[in-house]
Amino acid sequence: QVQLIESGGGLVQAGDSLRLSCAASGLTFSTLAMGWFRQVPGKDRIFVAAITANSTTYHAHTVKGRFTLSRDNAKNTVYLQMNSLKPEDTALYYCAANLPDPLFELGYERTYEYDYWGRGTQVTVSS
Repeated sequence: QVQLIESGGGLVQAGDSLRLSCAASGLTFSTLAMGWFRQVPGKDRIFVAAITANSTTYHAHTVKGRFTLSRDNAKNTVYLQMNSLKPEDTALYYCAANLPDPLFELGYERTYEYDYWGRGTQVTVSS
């Protein structure tokens, strides 16, 4: 059974930091590309960051320089370090996994590129 479990969300003030974690089970983690998306009520789920199996990373322009995605294959976990948080970062953050796909780097920003999703962790940034 495949599971992606996010953790680390919370309520913080603008300028603070959070680190989100996503632990995967039921898959060969080291072969997976992973992504983070976020969603606010009434809007589409949008891309935040992605990391390939060989640790190449991609970040949305809205978070570049503030958020950093990394992975620890020994722990089957990816980490999204979020610094200098802004109120507009408030959202439900979802972790997603992509089974080995040679075309991943063409579509990593698209939700349909991912095969498995977690249930999300809420991040709320107050001004």
